[in-house]
Amino acid sequence: MPHPVPRYLAAGPRVGIRHFTHEDAAEFTARVRESRSLHRPWLFPPESAEAYAAYAGRLIEDPTRAGFLVCEKDDGAIAGFININNIVGGAFQSGALGYGAFAHAAGRGLMREGLDLVVRYAFGPMRLHRLEINVQPLNAASIALARACGFRLEGFSPAMLHVDGAWRDHERWAITAEMVKSG
Repeated sequence: MPHPVPRYLAAGPRVGIRHFTHEDAAEFTARVRESRSLHRPWLFPPESAEAYAAYAGRLIEDPTRAGFLVCEKDDGAIAGFININNIVGGAFQSGALGYGAFAHAAGRGLMREGLDLVVRYAFGPMRLHRLEINVQPLNAASIALARACGFRLEGFSPAMLHVDGAWRDHERWAITAEMVKSG
């Protein structure tokens, strides 16, 4: 898929991060459909243009959410996505991360680079202090990514989130701005 040269919010050696746009619908949903077996049963991103419009609209318009696409720098292809949800200001300055790689990019270290960029962006321009990741205990790939990016395991929450028709247990991982500065 040809891509125009995007303006990244932040860039590393192989990937850049940018916000979602409505124009990303065709590529994003095609990547989701190609990646269904990778995502299930953990994640259910939008597969249709209509579902994408609603999903991206929330990320674009809702100030308590921020969505980032992880794009390969060489061709602009979308490698994955990272969203910060439940952004709270005031004394909390926190948000909850969710993410997913696309099948063509899985296992190549692109999401690690992308998550590092999002974390630094969140603690820099977004002025957040803490980010949390809630992961189902059997989702080894997501746990490995959280650990590799310096998140610490803080606890276990039974029946925390409703996923795929049932309340699922989750491990809680977190990182603070101080952890990134000292690392």
